[in-house]
Amino acid sequence: MLKVEDTALVLIDVQGKLAKIVHESEELLINLQRLVKGAQLLEIPILWLEQYPKGLGPTAEEIKQHLAEMSPIDKMTFSACKNEKFQHELQQLGKKSFLVAGIETHICVYQTASELLNDGNHVEVVVDGVSSRTSANKEIGLEKMKSLGASVTSVEMALYELMETAEHPKFKEISKLIK
Repeated sequence: MLKVEDTALVLIDVQGKLAKIVHESEELLINLQRLVKGAQLLEIPILWLEQYPKGLGPTAEEIKQHLAEMSPIDKMTFSACKNEKFQHELQQLGKKSFLVAGIETHICVYQTASELLNDGNHVEVVVDGVSSRTSANKEIGLEKMKSLGASVTSVEMALYELMETAEHPKFKEISKLIK
């Protein structure tokens, strides 16, 4: 089970034209907005990554607008775990449980999740918060991550799991996000 005190969100490469052409991109962007807002309401740290922003462009405005007080971690590696700044942020947070979302499922999301798992972390891939240019590549990426030990979840499932109870002080706000 996800616990607020143990969990961070890793938001991977939701950038430029790619964010607009991945499979079911409109739904993905809506779900990622809900996930980011929910993480913020629950005070879950967010590690925000951008792959080669000079070439791929900045994070999609639909997402970026909710991260205004943060700066992305620029990377050239497909796995965020091979990036020194990301590793430094991980160490500073001291978390061992990660919600992973973003694009592309079969490349950067997969490689990041794989290395987080190899380092002994609990990883939950947000199925409705990841995508690839094709649905086949998304499915291959998800299957491979599951075979390595990653769990799968959805935006709604993760947020409700983190709250644990309808008595949570942010329950009404989270419920409004989902509906």
